[in-house]
This record gives sequence, structure tokens and C-alpha cells, in this order.
Amino acid sequence: MYAVIKTGGKQYRVSEGSRLRVEKLAGNVGDKLELNEVLMIGGEQVSVGAPLVKGAKVTAEIMAQGRDKKVIIFKIRRRKRYRRHAGHRQPFTELLVKSVTA
Repeated sequence: MYAVIKTGGKQYRVSEGSRLRVEKLAGNVGDKLELNEVLMIGGEQVSVGAPLVKGAKVTAEIMAQGRDKKVIIFKIRRRKRYRRHAGHRQPFTELLVKSVTA
């Protein structure tokens, strides 16, 4: 059985035992989370929500909290002496999906 969930403004397809990186969620390593924004449940019988599937939830455990690789932003306009340099490290939460319940 799999589910399509929404968290952090993005949608992810998850199933039991899958690991995924999502936008940073509050909590410590080892905490359990319930993701209630389930858009679709799939498997033998598919149920699609309008917009959410009623009573469906995904239980996950936080495996890691961290920051991604640095992304360099460099803007330049040739012949105009314009240069801008910045960097950004996006925080993330790594989840291990424990169960998908309809």
C-alpha cells in the first residue's frame, strides 16, 4: 500500500519502510509524527481525496535533522561592475515511514 502526502508545500509518494527528505519539521531525532494531509491511498483499491482522504494518516519517525549542501548564488552583469555572491543551505528532516493507514 502506498500514499501520496503533502508536507512543506510539496507532494510525496510514500510506502511503508521508505525514507524521504522533506522540508524541516519540528521535532527531535526519534520522535514519531502523524502526517494527516493524505491526498491519495493506493494499492489494490485506490481512493482519491477531494482534497484529502478522510481518516487516512501516515505515521513516520524522524531519522535526522540537518542542512543540505550549500547552493551558491552568483549574479553578474558583464561590463557593468555588478557582482552579487550568496550561499544558502536548506534545512531538512529525514523521515522513515512506519505505517500507512486508510
